[in-house]
Amino acid sequence: MLQYLKIENLALLKSLTLEFDKGFSVVTGETGAGKSVLLGAFNLLSGARSNKEMIRQGSDRLSVEASLFFPESDGIDAVLKELDLPTCDEGCLILFRSLDASKMSKIRINGSLATLSQLKSLGEYWIDFHGPGEPQKLFKEQCQLELLDAFSKNESLLENYRSIFKEWRSDCKAIETLKSSEQLDEDTLRFLSNEITKMEQLDLNEAAISELESNFTKMSQSQELQSMLQMCEDIVTGESGLMDRLNALTHQMNQLSSIDSSMEDLSARAKSLQIEADDLSQEIQSLSGDFDFDPEMIENTLSQMNTWQELKRKYGGSLESLLEEKAALENKIAMQSDIEGSIQKLELKCEKLEEQLAKESERLYKNRCKGAKALAKQATELLLQLGFKKAQLEIVLSESDHFTESGKHSCSFLFSPNVGQDLLPLNKIASSGETARVMLALKTILADVDKTPVLVFDEVDANVGGEVGRTVGNEMARIANSHQVFCVTHLPQVASLGSQHFIVEKLQDDSETQVSITPIHTEYEQRLGEIARMLGDRNSQSALDHAKELLS
Repeated sequence: MLQYLKIENLALLKSLTLEFDKGFSVVTGETGAGKSVLLGAFNLLSGARSNKEMIRQGSDRLSVEASLFFPESDGIDAVLKELDLPTCDEGCLILFRSLDASKMSKIRINGSLATLSQLKSLGEYWIDFHGPGEPQKLFKEQCQLELLDAFSKNESLLENYRSIFKEWRSDCKAIETLKSSEQLDEDTLRFLSNEITKMEQLDLNEAAISELESNFTKMSQSQELQSMLQMCEDIVTGESGLMDRLNALTHQMNQLSSIDSSMEDLSARAKSLQIEADDLSQEIQSLSGDFDFDPEMIENTLSQMNTWQELKRKYGGSLESLLEEKAALENKIAMQSDIEGSIQKLELKCEKLEEQLAKESERLYKNRCKGAKALAKQATELLLQLGFKKAQLEIVLSESDHFTESGKHSCSFLFSPNVGQDLLPLNKIASSGETARVMLALKTILADVDKTPVLVFDEVDANVGGEVGRTVGNEMARIANSHQVFCVTHLPQVASLGSQHFIVEKLQDDSETQVSITPIHTEYEQRLGEIARMLGDRNSQSALDHAKELLS
């Protein structure tokens, strides 16, 4: 749900901050008042292309910022992770886009710099436009198929099919790899075998490698360490060393304490120092033995270390990459022993998987056909209520020559607005108003399965009025039970049904022209006047009475 929107210097709008609620929001205003400014802001945040002419005259920079809230953020977070962007904090998505007259534009998603492509991919998840010239997901046949599957409740069928398809595609790629691979000559095989032998000389696990490196370090520095330990031992036990001096000190302190008993504590401390020094001497001597290595052990460790360093340089610099390479080399040798046999086994497996795919695809097809008839029937009935007297909508399934991730069939929504006109794909419909109402009908039926949270309708009321206009508004209000719906409208029958109402006005003085967008749903008299204006005259009592009736 879109919660917050801030616009600065977009077209004729100087600065604006709006807050939105869930449900059905309507936008009204005189023709030419600038209602497209709000849609322009939505477009910018959805990743649409821009140009610097959009910047308000006299300004150097326009910016649009929005905050969206997702009660269940798993879906949006999955999209963000796929785009390598920060996930939402407590379900909140922050979008920012600026356009500068003389500098590079900026896009931020959850505070992180992003590309236009990333913003567009994200926009396809959270917003869908229905109006003239706007990108509409329902125009795409893949999207139509996904919606048909959702309407037909094909989730479990698709899951079974895709599980088999994934395995089948993997095996097909393996066959292609085997067929394109060349038979290795004896020298290459010998080299691969030697490399594996080298690897097997080492205990390839983290603990063993860590111990090898530690032993190598000790051995390579053993002479220096032993020399330093010997110096330490000389300091403690050598002639006139620490032990000799402490013995003398202890002797003197004993004599002092025998004369003066108050010296006994000092004598005891001197004795402790003597004992500690003796213990230190023994530990130094013990450590010296730790660096006295067997020549055979030294030779073996150096040989293993040389092998480890050589393999590390060749194969990625880590134990993980070396293990991966070892498995790959072993696989190459294993495959070389019987390439033809491996191909035959995989081909036999693929044949069986194809049989399973064909069965699952046929089950999908039957369910889709059933769903297509039901969806087309419901949509056609609703289109009659939306002002199409003889409209016809059909959903056609066609078979492909090959299996895809969605099955072996594609889907196309075809529509004819009038008797005698050919059924055409949705993107071939000439009238933007007709397109919008077809989309409205489909959105109404598919509201429960279409997960796009924000829907924007523009010109959905083109060429309709009266009862049909009220029906259009009722259907959008119904969709708003499960989506956040924005509608730019000229129909009072539609505007009166909005739970939120925003009025767009163009303000002019001697020096400049500005656009303002004001929420009026909390101001009854102001909203009443706007509905009356849309009915013909805000000063007419009959228009005001009609407006009251519509708002009641």
